[in-house]
Amino acid sequence: MTVQGVRWTADRVLALAPDAASRKAGSGLGAAGPWSGAGSSDEGAVWGLCAGSGSTPYRTVVDLADASGPAYRCSCPSRKFPCKHALGLLLLWAGDEGAVPRAEVPEWAGRWIEDRRGCPERKKVAASSGPSSGPADPEAARRRAERRAERVTAGVSELEQRLADLLRGGLAAAGRSGYGLWEETAARMVDAQAQGLAARVRELGAVPGTGPGWPSRLLEECALLHLLDQGWLRRERLPEGLAATVRSRVGLPAPADGPPVRDHWLVLAQYDTADARLTTRRIWLYGTRSRRTSLLLSYGAAGRAPEPALPVGLALDAELSAYPGAGQARAALGERFAPPAPTAERPPGTTTALATARYGDALRDDPWLDSVPVTLDRVVPVPDGDSWQLADADEDAALPLTAAARSRPGLWRLVALSGGAPVKVFGECGHRGFTPLAAWPEGPGEVVPLC
Repeated sequence: MTVQGVRWTADRVLALAPDAASRKAGSGLGAAGPWSGAGSSDEGAVWGLCAGSGSTPYRTVVDLADASGPAYRCSCPSRKFPCKHALGLLLLWAGDEGAVPRAEVPEWAGRWIEDRRGCPERKKVAASSGPSSGPADPEAARRRAERRAERVTAGVSELEQRLADLLRGGLAAAGRSGYGLWEETAARMVDAQAQGLAARVRELGAVPGTGPGWPSRLLEECALLHLLDQGWLRRERLPEGLAATVRSRVGLPAPADGPPVRDHWLVLAQYDTADARLTTRRIWLYGTRSRRTSLLLSYGAAGRAPEPALPVGLALDAELSAYPGAGQARAALGERFAPPAPTAERPPGTTTALATARYGDALRDDPWLDSVPVTLDRVVPVPDGDSWQLADADEDAALPLTAAARSRPGLWRLVALSGGAPVKVFGECGHRGFTPLAAWPEGPGEVVPLC
């Protein structure tokens, strides 16, 4: 089944899932059994009725024609986007053309699609009649920035004192005091409007529970936090790029002010991480012309998937603008000119030794960097005792996998894809090891998401 000449695969559909639970639940609804009244249109709409626990089936409709990516509507109470019913409907549509035939759009689905897409005239009127806030007051903005900087400086000074007290009393005391000490300190950083410092403080609270050797790891993290504090207090003396990185790490927002770069951006990987407060989505893109690897970072309140969602393995014709900061990969997604489409492009690869050297070079620009994006060429996943590593097929070198990578199902997909033969692997390389996020076979073949 295709829309606008592009065939969808099950992997492409499942790449839209907000989490592993949604992928599993959606896969269970990818057969014809629970569905009735399913259909599709040449304009990119897919709809269907899915039987649930109640007497009334859920009405599910997906709009695939928007250049910004698929949009979803379902009458179920789920707060995830897409929900399991939307994923199941797309899997049914992609796998069995007879189960989702061409048909006339029903009134309930057509009304939503019409309201969502609107008409050009209506959009022009809305744009022209929108509120005009006028130019911002630069003097007021300057005063607000100064007040926030003063609060951050007060918070940094307090944090420095708390770190000094911790080291004076000994790291063993941190293990006995529990998480409450760190949470209270993090709350003080939130009050100081230094969200980046608050997040790093909360991470410190988890270190004593990481097993043998935790005092050394805690000391390392405290040293990095102290370095960030001192960077903020001396930011006026730093090069502009490094000063921008310090401001970003502390938690001060800055707009993406780099010049827009239009390219066909290959979607390398997409994955979400969540805590009780926030869901963070990371999407890695590779410019097939610019040869740049960029990161889209977005957030959603707890229980809601962030936007956008982009299908792994396709290329997006769009503009990206870089955020300020030395060596920063983060960018903002600008205008999109066409829906994601297939491409035969793959990012160029490197060796494991050069990957670690690349991470070392990046630390000069950003000492707080956990990892850098790297594509490894011709590597083989091999066991290493109780762990795993990616070994160069042509050199006597290897990279260990991170603990997070070893616990993911993607590891076994990578092992199965390799079968002992070299593969190309994209992932994040840092001081904890390598986390594979996508892989390609040595010969022709589509990308295999690993996250």
